Amino acid sequence: MNSRADEISEFLSQSGFAGWQRHPLPGDASTRRYVRLARNGETLMLMDQPKGVEAPKCPPGASDAERKALGYNAMARLAGADCRPFAALSGFLTGHGLSAPRILAADFARGLLVHEDFGDDLIARLAEAGSDVRPCYEAAIDALVKLHHIAAPASLALAGQESVPLLAYDALALVTETMLLPEWFLKLATGRDADAGAVAEYQALWAEVLPRVVPDRPIVTLRDYHAENIFWLPARKQAARAGLIDFQDALAGHPAYDLISLLEDARRDVAPELAASMLARYVARARAEGVLVSEDAFREAAAILAAQRNAKIVGIFARLFLRDGKPRYLAFLPRMWAYLARDLEHPALSRLKTWFDTHVPDHLRGIPDAGRSA
Repeated sequence: MNSRADEISEFLSQSGFAGWQRHPLPGDASTRRYVRLARNGETLMLMDQPKGVEAPKCPPGASDAERKALGYNAMARLAGADCRPFAALSGFLTGHGLSAPRILAADFARGLLVHEDFGDDLIARLAEAGSDVRPCYEAAIDALVKLHHIAAPASLALAGQESVPLLAYDALALVTETMLLPEWFLKLATGRDADAGAVAEYQALWAEVLPRVVPDRPIVTLRDYHAENIFWLPARKQAARAGLIDFQDALAGHPAYDLISLLEDARRDVAPELAASMLARYVARARAEGVLVSEDAFREAAAILAAQRNAKIVGIFARLFLRDGKPRYLAFLPRMWAYLARDLEHPALSRLKTWFDTHVPDHLRGIPDAGRSA
């Protein structure tokens, strides 16, 4: 059996990229690996998505019981170890005038892609360098408005392949994600498993509010839309100046989700005045485009989805430490708890706020003692 390195070399040779230099990029929280390919001043990106390293994804039409039997990826409707959704989404986004990496070569069976390289100017890196990132955020907001003008299709075309279904970001997926917090963070904070009764109550409270954010007219929700996944492409125009990556887990969901992902960034503070300005920009432009009907309903959904997403991320960061041995994510927990405390102030979340105040009081929020020496 060929090694992974042999498979990659064979793929690059067959695709016409054998002579390109390879520069591996640092890994992150996913199982995907990236290698920058370079030759004569030109660069491309190799995506390496090993097979069999994640739980199975959700089959179209699977029942809730079937999804639960398959595990987390199927319940939360993640793409898993399949790079076809990334390629299909790339075609969809570029076909609607947005900037996603063009796919230049693919071996879906082996989980390998070569795609366009957007360079190094992530919004996150520009912000760290002290650059004025307001134009970057404006382009990112405009990209969302443009995307939200399009009703989510049932499936996405992929040349030479069966179409890729675009599943709904349904109540089971949303509730499943919130359960990461009691499963992983409470274990980290207290050193023991969460009380079963408290967990059942938590799940029931989320199940009450999350159906409100399953929209009548879903749009494509990219699901991980933030400064680490958006490049600044100033040579392009308007919304296309925002270069989009890491969208393989996209679902048909609520337009507030990606907006919250951008403005309540898990890894960095977005200045309050910038966040307020970008929210106002979205509301004004979405209303003008007919995307936004009721601002009050939108803001309620945004609060619910913000709390849902931030609860999920608290759990993910604890899991990255406890299961995967990645302590650097613990440093983000105080920011996440600050977001979550603010989100829970919305009247729609009053019962969940009471649960958090009771079962995760202030002294348990932040970086637990178990992670401080890591």
